[in-house]
Amino acid sequence: MIPAPAFLSNPERFMAFSRWAAPLFGVLALALALAGLWLGFTAPEDYQQGDTVRIMFIHVPAAWMSMFVYVCLAGASFLSLVFRHALADAAAKACAPLGAAFTFLALVTGSLWGRPMWGAWWVWDARMTSVLVLFLFYLAYMALRASLDDELKAARAGAILALVGAVNLPVVKFSVDWWNTLHQGASVFRKDGPAMTSDFLWPLLLMGLAYTAAFGSLWLVGIRAQVWRRRAEAAALRAAKG
Repeated sequence: MIPAPAFLSNPERFMAFSRWAAPLFGVLALALALAGLWLGFTAPEDYQQGDTVRIMFIHVPAAWMSMFVYVCLAGASFLSLVFRHALADAAAKACAPLGAAFTFLALVTGSLWGRPMWGAWWVWDARMTSVLVLFLFYLAYMALRASLDDELKAARAGAILALVGAVNLPVVKFSVDWWNTLHQGASVFRKDGPAMTSDFLWPLLLMGLAYTAAFGSLWLVGIRAQVWRRRAEAAALRAAKG
């Protein structure tokens, strides 16, 4: 077996770091969200979408995070599968419900935004369908982990499923370029610069940072919970044998 790198094999160092980092990220997320929401809801109405455009400040960061969190899930799963280290597996397991929540929020707010803009709550276009598939991969990962009592088998099976699901990420990202879709193309991260005014760009970026900081805080808390649970189970097993 390939030896795990030092940063993956020292849970004590992680627990010491996460003890102060998790609340720090939480406070940062709250401050950024308050600033982003203030700027977003005091921005002028869009000339085409009116006040409906403000859903963007909730929907777009959630869509960004749905993909980013899956990258984290796939990365942690890869490290768990290759190095077979419990901390990487704990990170993957803690990642999935957060990613599912962000993806669900993106789907719901997308439907709320699509109804007045497109005249329909849902259309089976490439972007919406691929995001739904991403959500189903999150659910499948959590269901698979919950269905296996053996922790090692669950970790391996979940890691393989997570890596298979990563194939869907390019489809989500480039679906608006590859197929006809009601979704517009990229408006922020473009080679020729953002395609929106600063009135909308700054609150959107602040909300994106707020979502990222919130994920960081909740992810660290989730990993800590996994570590404590596994320590408690190991202690109970030792007590039973003793």
